[in-house]
Amino acid sequence: MRVLPDPDRAPPDRFGRRLHDLRISVTDRCNFRCVYCMPVEVFGRDAAFVPRAELLTYEEMTRLARLFVSLGVEKLRITGGEPLVRRDLHDFVAMLAAIPGVTDLALTTNGSALARLARPLADAGLRRVTVSLDSLDQATFSRMNGIDFPVSRVLEGIDAARDAGLAPVKVNVVVRRGLNDADIVPLARWGRAEGLTVRFIEYMDVGHTNGWKMDDVVGATEILETIGREWPLEPLDRVGPGEVATRWRYADGLGEVGIIASVTRPFCGECTRARISAVGELYTCLFAANGTDLRPLVRGGATDATIRDGIVRAWAGRDDRYSERRSQETEGLPRVEMFAIGG
Repeated sequence: MRVLPDPDRAPPDRFGRRLHDLRISVTDRCNFRCVYCMPVEVFGRDAAFVPRAELLTYEEMTRLARLFVSLGVEKLRITGGEPLVRRDLHDFVAMLAAIPGVTDLALTTNGSALARLARPLADAGLRRVTVSLDSLDQATFSRMNGIDFPVSRVLEGIDAARDAGLAPVKVNVVVRRGLNDADIVPLARWGRAEGLTVRFIEYMDVGHTNGWKMDDVVGATEILETIGREWPLEPLDRVGPGEVATRWRYADGLGEVGIIASVTRPFCGECTRARISAVGELYTCLFAANGTDLRPLVRGGATDATIRDGIVRAWAGRDDRYSERRSQETEGLPRVEMFAIGG
């Protein structure tokens, strides 16, 4: 029997992938200068970012989010840049939390302001946070984030998030050989002791400014072997559609770790994510070169139906599979910087 298309959902893309997740970047600005995203030697004090007047308002972003949810999106994640540098973010959280059909509302942050903002964000309706933390060692942490920021304040932010009920807190670690690969075991040990899920991410070639080389990538197999020598691991099933991390539990029952392996184990075939930049561009891949500009529609008086049609066309025409193609075929291709569309 032929299955009829669902009129209330966006049609699948050219590879049959459904739209399920939306990441919304509220700013391209960040107070860190992480080596894999916004290296300080490129983005110094004079770095130019989007003028504030060009950023979508929270009301405009909420309108877009509501339209995406009407097309099948269930999970919303707020990103940046660093989203907590934008003022009154709790107001935006409350707007998103009020959209019928949203089953998960989360935030990715560097944790620098989380100690102060975790409670108002939770009170506004935020459900979960993911915190980037690339080392527990202060010297290594500073080398990774490009500034002299106390790692203790990020740890305080994680504690505040847990106290506010933003659980489970996940911790993301980008591993770059020669910089923080020696921190894999200490971070895993800390996660076990704290009851936190630490997810190790392969260093990716996002954008053009992070100096990516394959030699700097610590692959998933090596990461798992490094942890497994200390504590045996057992594979777990993924929790739902579009989940990019593979999950592994400690055989002794003391928690789990995750691996996000875009480089050595591409997951393009299961990707259900769309991204909206802070200026209203729709991107259908983290490694995209160009987006679909929705801001002229949003600010030009277009109806919801017209904007929905634009979203549907962009998703239905999607054929992104950069990580599966990564080779000489993709060398030199233009790519948007990660801080412009979120991780």
